[in-house]
Amino acid sequence: MSAKIPVGVLGATGMVGQHFLRFLANHPWFEVTWAGASDRSAGKKFRDATSWRLDGVMPESVAGLTVEECKPGNAPKLVFSATDASVATEIEQAFAGAEHVVVSNSRNHRMESDVALLVPEINADHLAIAAAQRARRGWKGLIVTNPNCSTVVLTMALAPLRQFGITRTVVTTMQAISGAGYPGVSSMDINANVVPFIGGEEEKVEIETQKILGGFEQGAFVPHPMRVSAHCNRVPVLDGHTATISVELSSEPPEQELIAAFAAFRGVPQERNLPSAPAVPVIYMPEKDRPQPRRDVERERGMAVFCGRLRTCPVFGYKFIALGHNTVRGAAGAAVLNAELMKTEGLLD
Repeated sequence: MSAKIPVGVLGATGMVGQHFLRFLANHPWFEVTWAGASDRSAGKKFRDATSWRLDGVMPESVAGLTVEECKPGNAPKLVFSATDASVATEIEQAFAGAEHVVVSNSRNHRMESDVALLVPEINADHLAIAAAQRARRGWKGLIVTNPNCSTVVLTMALAPLRQFGITRTVVTTMQAISGAGYPGVSSMDINANVVPFIGGEEEKVEIETQKILGGFEQGAFVPHPMRVSAHCNRVPVLDGHTATISVELSSEPPEQELIAAFAAFRGVPQERNLPSAPAVPVIYMPEKDRPQPRRDVERERGMAVFCGRLRTCPVFGYKFIALGHNTVRGAAGAAVLNAELMKTEGLLD
């Protein structure tokens, strides 16, 4: 590309916003030129409006940006939304109504009938809903969402197995504390402990999975008929959501066929060589004690999902482990990959 596409970040001063800024630093297609936040931060230089909470230092390319309120006007056409759910609906709709393309990490629009809930390797065809969204809502802009951070791990792990006919799955997640934002979970609650409740998480995993793995027929989303049951837990891990998955299949493939399916899985991002796409999106690890968050989650820039320990399950047929980076593949990196796919589809023109 001869010139980079200017992009903005809504909610730029928060934890997810900072992950967007770090992931977009030196991106070959996109350049952050605008940062939006609350009126408390508006008018300040970004370096003065927030404390950098991530590893390393604040990208110099954004430190000098003047923060603006999260209102349409001076923002570039493409904006990534890291806004809190309490305000995301109004802000994102205002931007879409003002002809902006909003690629959102917020949950607010994910399950709406005219909004794509996108994992590009799995359901790139769901972007076809864009025309219907614009027609229904009367705007020239667009809202596209990425899933809950645990849903990404589960759907990427299940997608290679769709060919065998998934009928039921039970997933137990062990979710990193970074998924709770900053300051997140109290240290007295999480140290040497497991917290067996994350508000709204189980419901999101269950319904989002069916939408993502489902089809798109006659202009509408068709949920996957599988039944999903989720148990979600917060554990004392910094980054990386681990999921233990039991899956029932309508066919009875041998174990090696499932492992081969993981290894062979590819999608549109790999076919088009999108900048943020991992060459191998699902990596099966044969070691008996892998994957592990501390050893594996940062590999492939945090954009791959790692699976392992496939074995027979006396109740469901098969069971295995999956691991993904919750703030990269489950948040900022997922949205950036969505935008890359949208660029190749002509939706940013």
